[in-house]
Amino acid sequence: MGTIKWYPNPLKKVLFLVQGEGRGHLTQAISMSLTLCEAGYQLVAVLVGGAVERPIPAFFYDQISAPVEGFSSPNLVFNSEGKVDFGKTVTHHLPHLFRFGKSIRQINEAVKRYQPDLILNFYEILGGFYNWLYRPSAPMVCIGHQYLFFHSEFQFPPTGRMDRFLVNFNSRLTALRAKKMLALSFDALADRPSKQVFVVSPLLRPDVHALIPSQKEYILVYLNHPALCGQILDWHRNHPDVPLHCFWSKPDAPPEEKIDETLTLHRLDGTKFLEMMAGCKALVTTAGFESVCEAMYLDKPVMVVPIHYEQACNAADTERVGAGVAAERFDLSILMNYLPQHQPVGENFRRWYREGEKKWLTHLESVT
Repeated sequence: MGTIKWYPNPLKKVLFLVQGEGRGHLTQAISMSLTLCEAGYQLVAVLVGGAVERPIPAFFYDQISAPVEGFSSPNLVFNSEGKVDFGKTVTHHLPHLFRFGKSIRQINEAVKRYQPDLILNFYEILGGFYNWLYRPSAPMVCIGHQYLFFHSEFQFPPTGRMDRFLVNFNSRLTALRAKKMLALSFDALADRPSKQVFVVSPLLRPDVHALIPSQKEYILVYLNHPALCGQILDWHRNHPDVPLHCFWSKPDAPPEEKIDETLTLHRLDGTKFLEMMAGCKALVTTAGFESVCEAMYLDKPVMVVPIHYEQACNAADTERVGAGVAAERFDLSILMNYLPQHQPVGENFRRWYREGEKKWLTHLESVT
């Protein structure tokens, strides 16, 4: 976000609670930690929730300048096709309610140990339960693009009313007793103070700012579940002339696997992925908010393929702001047909992003 010249009262202590599933909230936390450090705050600890079998990624330890603790927290369960299975998600977690209670107590012990002046919750549901049960003296502010769904101007997909209720209910639980919900948005919308919803610009990885965009001929693909790779392979067999670089989350995948002259699979690597995004012709992804923001910053068209309702909302918003096109499957022909009509949105997005710096700090200072 650049150099900050406006400083609130120095050395106010902040503690982060971060939902660790995927990379989105983790990278948001990294970006916010840098903003707070430059503005005179002290990040005293970061608690990351997630499945016990998934370690916290190494890049997070490398880039966050504070003690990090992990704790067990609910996570989404996927079916064999790479789609979220809400039924399995519920039944999977019911036997672990005692473990989640222990996690809430761990959060409370950390808050008592570090004595923060402010708690920032990056969409961690147990953070909401902690705030409701223990009622700490430090105010909690919640950060996430999901809070934009409470905005009266947000345009939802035409179907999925029950899914909409469940997503918003989950968001409410993450923000129990929170002073503010800071809603990350692709573009500027009016605040809704009566709903405690305040619209802010996205939080991007610092690495994005240093990239110099170019345009080569390859399409970049990001898959957050290995089962989705089959759709890419099927399309590639029928369109071998289109160069593809595909990053996927298969745990035992080699760093790079060249399938043929025009298709290469890459194990997830944040730095390498960003570098290749800077040079790609377009991005194909599962409608994660951060990936779309990074593509907009670099002026790259996107095709988004949502795998659950929250991502379907992101996909609808992606089309609303003109960042790209949505699809139900990884049929890249939809993207190829869309590209000739795409109009760049990068300049407007970068302007909105730069405007957000002081606004972020004003919101945080207002509650402390």
